[in-house]
Amino acid sequence: MKIILAPMEGLADFWVRQALTDIGGYDWCVTEFVRVSGTLLPPRVFYRWCPELQTASRTRSGTPVHVQLLGSDPSCMADNAARAVELGAPAIDLNFGCPAKTVNRHGGGAVLLDTPEQVHAVVRAVRQAVPAVIPVSAKMRLGNLDGHRSLDNAVAVEAAGASWLTVHGRTKTQGYRPPAWWDQIGLIRQRVAIPVIANGEIWTAEDAKRCRQESGCEDVMLGRGAVSDPFLAQRLRGEDLSSGWPEVRLKLLVFIEELRGSGSDSQVSGRVKQWLNYLRRDCAEAEAVYREMVRLRCPDAMLSLLQARTT
Repeated sequence: MKIILAPMEGLADFWVRQALTDIGGYDWCVTEFVRVSGTLLPPRVFYRWCPELQTASRTRSGTPVHVQLLGSDPSCMADNAARAVELGAPAIDLNFGCPAKTVNRHGGGAVLLDTPEQVHAVVRAVRQAVPAVIPVSAKMRLGNLDGHRSLDNAVAVEAAGASWLTVHGRTKTQGYRPPAWWDQIGLIRQRVAIPVIANGEIWTAEDAKRCRQESGCEDVMLGRGAVSDPFLAQRLRGEDLSSGWPEVRLKLLVFIEELRGSGSDSQVSGRVKQWLNYLRRDCAEAEAVYREMVRLRCPDAMLSLLQARTT
């Protein structure tokens, strides 16, 4: 089983990727999408979204980092994929699932699933633009407004030469509302020969087990569940963990200490509270800390509070 950390826009940035892969259990992770819109992006843009390009495209723990691109123009996507590879990207992932209105309004993300021929054109152009040894993959939802073209899109991705396909088990209109339709991912897996990775609503090891059973997929991609439970990937691998608040607290302390100076106090405190908001889903201690920390705007004050809060 391969376990991949998802490209969660606005959440799984460099710092979260580093924190989660430090804990371990991931085969690779994928960056937030790099938006491609009519121009060849300068190197600084790729370095901003994927600082790991400057460390052999691996996180501190050695986990490979794949670069995700989002766009609809085949030629421009191809040029930017080639540049990402020149900068050291070990693999290129293509986003056909983003549900954001601003992205969809400009022809990117999930709306492309209404036109499988365009999906094919983008994947094919990128595949032809990068060396054969560089994997090109795609991530899609079941569809845009509905899922009636899910198989067409999967076939288009495969025919264009993708190495594998990740499927989030909901349409754009379904957003992130439960459930994720893992059985529909299974229909796609049965239709194509390339590996299919299942994604969506995997919060626990039991969820992952049911997802693999219903989809028939061997491999899974973890999203918000990995942020809610930083030890989830290890649990999926059968490790007998007794991790709870003490371990989570230590990870948070390191996270805040390393995050300081990466932005304004407001930005840093916002990132900390964003993670705490997910942690409190299953951790009563995190809920209590969140209630105290939500009013704070200074990382130093957050550190002091967390250092004092041992229970």
